[in-house]
Amino acid sequence: MSGLRRPGDGQEHTPLPDEIQARLGKRLDDVAKILAGALVTVAGVMTALGLTSDIVFVALNNESWPIYVASLCAILAIVCSIVALLMRPTRRGNMWETAVLILGVIFYMVALSVAVVGAAKAAGGNGRPSITDVRLTGPRSDPRLSFGVHADGVDTWATIEVYGNAVDEAGEPLEPPVDFFHSILRPNDRGVIEHRVETPVTIPAGAWGIAIGAVVANGAEDCETLAERGPTCVVIQLP
Repeated sequence: MSGLRRPGDGQEHTPLPDEIQARLGKRLDDVAKILAGALVTVAGVMTALGLTSDIVFVALNNESWPIYVASLCAILAIVCSIVALLMRPTRRGNMWETAVLILGVIFYMVALSVAVVGAAKAAGGNGRPSITDVRLTGPRSDPRLSFGVHADGVDTWATIEVYGNAVDEAGEPLEPPVDFFHSILRPNDRGVIEHRVETPVTIPAGAWGIAIGAVVANGAEDCETLAERGPTCVVIQLP
């Protein structure tokens, strides 16, 4: 009897259609689980590129659209993954799950791509200058003015005009204008401007204070403008 072959010996089991669909459904579910971490992945990419929480808040305050788009696409990718996981592993269900996952993968890739753009834009600043560490030292007869100018994310072709002049109590320049300082600054190869100014000033009669301004090239000159790259202005009252 040992030489007799039993029915089915030496033949591989032929998967049934339901088993095939179940296996395919499991593979699709694995892809859906990967997409479920889209938001965490996008946040990790931004963090790896130097986008800290402080910079995120600044970027959102400046209405940085890439961060909004990346977050929205990541959320849509997660929604697609959840919908895919809820579908039954039937032939039609797998077809719908495949279509939903393709859409989720598209959202996932868009989120990653835009996250890189958003991180670069936000971490690099927006080219708006800052005036720091302003000091007016010495007696009124011979004062010295010192301050720092900082800006990052400045376009390589752009310039920042820095000036200092005497103003009246209303903050308006005296007539005729008295300029203590005037300079045009350009960024380095990383788009950063870091400049320190120290200069003696001569205070004219009728001067109430000293105004310092930093204006972006071709930007608004009004200190109260709502433009994203508006100027930075500082007024020091004379002693």
